[in-house]
Amino acid sequence: MQTDIHPAYSPVVFRDRSAGWQILTRSTLTSDETVEHEGRSYPVVDVDVSVASHPFWTGRGRVLDSEGRVERFERRFGGAR
Repeated sequence: MQTDIHPAYSPVVFRDRSAGWQILTRSTLTSDETVEHEGRSYPVVDVDVSVASHPFWTGRGRVLDSEGRVERFERRFGGAR
């Protein structure tokens, strides 16, 4: 590896405030804000969606289109082939 061209790779806490969920991992992202995690202080990055709040993973998803795309296409264009 070449020296002085790679970003710093250090421990960071990713936090989803809407679900009250956080995870400690390593990243090149940085933040001025810090949070206590397992007795130590780490930089924190707030995320909008995580595995704890995404509808697919939580089972709270909604079906926005009850009609399938193929059926809608055939209804619009007569299914001419």
